[in-house]
Amino acid sequence: MMYQPHKRIGLLSFILIMAWPILALCQEVPGNPQNGKVLFEKHCANCHGEKGTGDGPDTKFLLVQPANFHSLESRSKTDWELMNVITFGAIFSPMHGWSERLTEDERWDVLRYIRFLAPFNPIANLYPLPETHG
Repeated sequence: MMYQPHKRIGLLSFILIMAWPILALCQEVPGNPQNGKVLFEKHCANCHGEKGTGDGPDTKFLLVQPANFHSLESRSKTDWELMNVITFGAIFSPMHGWSERLTEDERWDVLRYIRFLAPFNPIANLYPLPETHG
């Protein structure tokens, strides 16, 4: 029997690809969702809505609509990606950065609350979670 290293590499690659979402879900992220809820209601809900669906009262004044955290696109973003948007803002949108107004711990609190509203789903675009209504 001939040695076939490409089969082992393929198997190892497959195992790593399949394990990545599990490892991503097991990450512990700092933040207090209760404090994040207070901060979110004070600073974010006017645009993102009380439940994070992007339907806050200020949206009627915006040309670019705020993110709906329940969307597949938002749920599949990593915490690092969301933290960058919270910290620095989003280009070509009314979302400004909060690094000058919120401490790093407060930004983590907001991120943790966003994840409470709409849990992380690293493969959301491939295998969407069932949409919740209500």
